[in-house]
Amino acid sequence: MTSSDAFDHVAADPASLFPRLPSPVQELNDERFTRRDLRLLLKRDDLIHPELIGNKWRKLVPNLRAAGGRTILTFGGAYSNHLRATAAAGRLLGLDTVGVVRGEELADRPLNPSLARCAADGMRLHFVERSAYRRKAEPDTLAALTRAAGAEDAYVVPEGGSNALAVRGCRALGAELGERADVVAVACGTGGTLAGLAAGLPPGRLALGVPVLKGGFLEGEVRALQERSFGGRRGAWRLDDRFHFGGYARTAPALDAFAEDFTARHGVPLERLYVAKMLYGLLTLAEEGAFPRGTTLAAVVTGRPFEAGDRSSGA
Repeated sequence: MTSSDAFDHVAADPASLFPRLPSPVQELNDERFTRRDLRLLLKRDDLIHPELIGNKWRKLVPNLRAAGGRTILTFGGAYSNHLRATAAAGRLLGLDTVGVVRGEELADRPLNPSLARCAADGMRLHFVERSAYRRKAEPDTLAALTRAAGAEDAYVVPEGGSNALAVRGCRALGAELGERADVVAVACGTGGTLAGLAAGLPPGRLALGVPVLKGGFLEGEVRALQERSFGGRRGAWRLDDRFHFGGYARTAPALDAFAEDFTARHGVPLERLYVAKMLYGLLTLAEEGAFPRGTTLAAVVTGRPFEAGDRSSGA
């Protein structure tokens, strides 16, 4: 079977990759929430697929269909979960993938475990200086980057996979939860998952985004994504940007302690850069009295901790 034939088969029937959809919902008995008369559910999107995990499945599949078998070119930092998921998709479907990586200086260093996993899955890595990376959405810069990467005819997926197709794909997340939760929390990098989740939730439900990058820019990004995807704002959503712990890929002893304690309580390992920050924020809000008694909270688990050599990690 050619790579194109393999892709056509998957494009016609994404279930050929055997996703677990809808993803499971797990209720936790956590006294820190129950003593405030709050229910806590985990939406286990980390269990959708062994390699295309969580929001990466929901975002990538629509773009893989649209690519029509062409090379996929996308962007990310040195520890990008999106790059890993795209590389894994390329290996699974027989597609060529190119990852444009922020930081030209990284080209002269040994690959970290995340980028090494990408390379092992067949992704060609192209490192660019940070100033050019910041301008990657500009047409001239994008054209120069694709030429330099030898991928002029590639299908381009933006950083984090967040475009209109991805946002519409994430709408199913809200639809799957339906009326089971009053507030649904999700960690945010580029905002695409939040934009789709909010659009898919029934009226009267709130999508709560917890940004993992500092800067306060994400509200405008989510608004723009919903505008491009649906023609305007959809659903009720808000952001709380207090829980980034210094920015992307930053952690702190308090976050590590929280994650270790959560795993000890519930047997669910927490990915630090996204999931732990979101749950830490949800607990903080509960302790602040932000939710009325009787509220059901759902936390979207978008990934699992990454370990070198592990093909099943992502966020």
